[in-house]
Amino acid sequence: MYVPRIVITSGEPAGVGPDACVAMAQTAWDADIVVAADAGLLAATARALGLPLTIELYDPSRAAAAHRAGTLKVLNISTARPVIAGQPDTRNAAYVIAMLDRACDGCMNGEFAAMVTAPVQKSALMDAGYAFTGHTEYLALRTRAAMPVMLLLSGRLRVALVTTHLALADVPHAITRERLRTTLRIVDTDLGRHFSLGKPRIAVLGLNPHAGEAGHLGREEIEVIQPVIQELQDEGLNIQGPVPADTAFTPRFLQSADVIVAMYHDQGLPVIKHVGFGHAVNMTLGLPILRTSVDHGTALSLARTGQADAGSLRAALALAIDIAAPSVHAGS
Repeated sequence: MYVPRIVITSGEPAGVGPDACVAMAQTAWDADIVVAADAGLLAATARALGLPLTIELYDPSRAAAAHRAGTLKVLNISTARPVIAGQPDTRNAAYVIAMLDRACDGCMNGEFAAMVTAPVQKSALMDAGYAFTGHTEYLALRTRAAMPVMLLLSGRLRVALVTTHLALADVPHAITRERLRTTLRIVDTDLGRHFSLGKPRIAVLGLNPHAGEAGHLGREEIEVIQPVIQELQDEGLNIQGPVPADTAFTPRFLQSADVIVAMYHDQGLPVIKHVGFGHAVNMTLGLPILRTSVDHGTALSLARTGQADAGSLRAALALAIDIAAPSVHAGS
């Protein structure tokens, strides 16, 4: 049986990423799980949480084998400074970036079937001098992807974003015909590729209240969104819209769509987090690699307290395994 090898980057060392990795390791998985982290940090985290953990240093020359509960293969990368739970240190920013680069490169060269990312502290990375607005954008640059698309999933609800980490004032200018057209084509292609949806039903939200109210509440729908939808409908894509955002997430409407495409970050994410916070998954479309992630931040105040929920990391890992090897399912 094929056993996919999945790498997990443990994220901000002072946050809940290490906690989630240790908690995840308590379960058996039908995949070879490798965690990129400081091995000593993971051992200390396990002790702080009172969880049993046997650490094995990762050897890429060994054949992939299903993960055993209570063990953890660690791709050891050392932190520059000792880690204090809840207190990010900019001197460890290079460690966080090194984990991402190693995991991403391993996916690019076929060493790993997918990468799963625990949350990072973006402010600590930016304060250290890294131009880092988010995993999505960073991995797109690293893999030379033309344009990444953020997709959030919770159960059957899927929400993709046209823009991601932008100030709200910058969003209207960023929604161009070219960007929207590219986003929708990526969503159409990758939902077919990853989820076996031959012709996914795509519902596109308007930018303005009531989808612009025929131009009385904004003209982006008339000048940008509707022309692109018509163009792609003519190409054969199964697209509808622009749909008013305040009606698109009703149960009846959602039955008619496989994915909702939102115009900006806080138009789509609040719904996902209301429905499945702590168990939703963030996935990047448009990359040459498979990447999934948690739906939450570093939760610094919960680090090493035993109160952090590893549900989102488990869900992100399960999705990565399911896509990398559809006949293989994670344990429980």
